[in-house]
Amino acid sequence: MLRPAYDWIMRLAGGPNAVWALAGVAFVESSVFPIPPDVLLIPMIIAAPRRAWRYAAIATLASVVGGYLGYAIGYFAFATIGRAVLEFYHAMPAYERFAAAAAEWGAWVIILKGMTPIPYKLVTIASGFVRFDLLTFTIASLISRSLRFFLVAALLYWFGEPIRRFIEGRLMLVTSAFAVSLVGGFIILHYL
Repeated sequence: MLRPAYDWIMRLAGGPNAVWALAGVAFVESSVFPIPPDVLLIPMIIAAPRRAWRYAAIATLASVVGGYLGYAIGYFAFATIGRAVLEFYHAMPAYERFAAAAAEWGAWVIILKGMTPIPYKLVTIASGFVRFDLLTFTIASLISRSLRFFLVAALLYWFGEPIRRFIEGRLMLVTSAFAVSLVGGFIILHYL
């Protein structure tokens, strides 16, 4: 099921409507779509490195706006749509952990989870269901998604094709290491 979707996205990345496709994929990935926008973002930046920051900004904004759809699903239609989406991705246990963590850690959970390749739809739907403050959700989403997409853009801009192979092979490792470094920095600052 994922391979045809992946092949379709790769064709979009090289087409004349690649920017609109990137925005569309980033939008729907935030609520229901299984493929992350990175599969479009990476080849688009490799093809046009000078546009890396523009592409990262488009992916960020579209993802955050799409996050509102996921939030609305969790807020208004969890029983009918939200649960079905999460069960389809076998994410109900992760959703339950997120809901508990959100109650304890607040916006930090959204920032950390939104930076990683963990499906962002889990974050958005669960945030709506637990009635997370919408302004806080928006700010945390902007921070997490911009860190995620601008990190990819920066690495590709500076290192090009070799880093693309590394990122594609170790996406979870790269973003998780960045998230750990960021949190570690805040912890160190807090205790100094």
